[in-house]
Amino acid sequence: MAEAYIVDAVRTAGGRRGGKLAGIHPVDLAAHVLDALVERSGIPPEAIDDVVMGCVSQGGQQAGQVGRNAVLASKKLPQSTPAVTIDRQCGSSQQAIQFAAQAVMSGTQDVVIAAGVESMTRVPMGSTYKLFSDAGMGNNKSPGLEEKYPGVQFSQFTGAEMIARKYGFSREDTDAYSLGSHRKAVAAAEAGRFDDEIVPVDIETPEGEVAHKADEGIRYDASAESMAGVKLLSEQGVLTAASASQICDGASAVLIASAEAVEKYGLKPLARIVNLTVTAGDPVVMLEEPLFATDRALQRAGLTIDDIDLYEVNEAFAPVPMAWLKHTGANPDKLNVNGGAIALGHPLGASGTKLMATLVHELKRRGGRYGLQTMCEGGGVANVTIIERVDAAA
Repeated sequence: MAEAYIVDAVRTAGGRRGGKLAGIHPVDLAAHVLDALVERSGIPPEAIDDVVMGCVSQGGQQAGQVGRNAVLASKKLPQSTPAVTIDRQCGSSQQAIQFAAQAVMSGTQDVVIAAGVESMTRVPMGSTYKLFSDAGMGNNKSPGLEEKYPGVQFSQFTGAEMIARKYGFSREDTDAYSLGSHRKAVAAAEAGRFDDEIVPVDIETPEGEVAHKADEGIRYDASAESMAGVKLLSEQGVLTAASASQICDGASAVLIASAEAVEKYGLKPLARIVNLTVTAGDPVVMLEEPLFATDRALQRAGLTIDDIDLYEVNEAFAPVPMAWLKHTGANPDKLNVNGGAIALGHPLGASGTKLMATLVHELKRRGGRYGLQTMCEGGGVANVTIIERVDAAA
């Protein structure tokens, strides 16, 4: 089977809800990272065989095939570039990476962009469900689902609390983990470790045009005391808004190419795709599946957790990466080393390619060999992607 290579990966800096990216249409935000990726890589725009765009809330300004609209809004890509928009919930753009890599590895395409976008300000989370119920069309849960799961309301928050109880995590444990996410993000931002992955976005302000290039969600003043002061989301639970991922606006993109395309266009890949795994399990606990998906991915790749130099495990809620660490026995010093979604934000459909941008550039910076990324997803699904730095493989 042919190899698939990551040539480059970029993202916007995260924008808070109502923050610096709130004034930008999500189609234009997505087009911006597509253009940046084409320009940085030097790939001829007409060589792009397809764009696979992840997006969760496909309504409002993100309706009507946002991936294709982003291509049409692009200043670099010709209108002959195909695109498709996919939804695997929080793992949408990680699945975009896997679909793009599969296309390249099968030999059916040579150059594919995997990308994601989510403006959680302009298309709020849950708004598409609300439109359905407001139209008088009844319960969002189908009769078939109700028959199989009577009385169950599928909730990621409930799943996260169930994981915390199962693995014995207290409020103090989840607060401490969350504080660590902010402190790692602060250290990374101050050291300029995001510079290689972030593409600035020009923002119009009353004072003139400024470049948005710093993640807005990082709490530079976070402390154990401030964490402890945040109200519990459930009286019987352990989670607060401070131990959950932040609502975020953003876009990200990854360029994936075949060995033939790398040679033909003189590209300089950062990493090779080693393994693509997706599994599904309990839709009620829901967010636990990355643990078992990681087991399967490592087994199929012929690797152990100790072979992996860096892990990116999406911080949807603090108990998810905490349980992942406990289950895998992974080294916590290799996990989300530049902070995670608790500090940096979780722009839903854009998070998969966002995390890959961080992973591939940090792997290069540290001179590591293998990186692993995984994401919990609505419905009890999880993706795992393992990559190998190209220089390390030589």
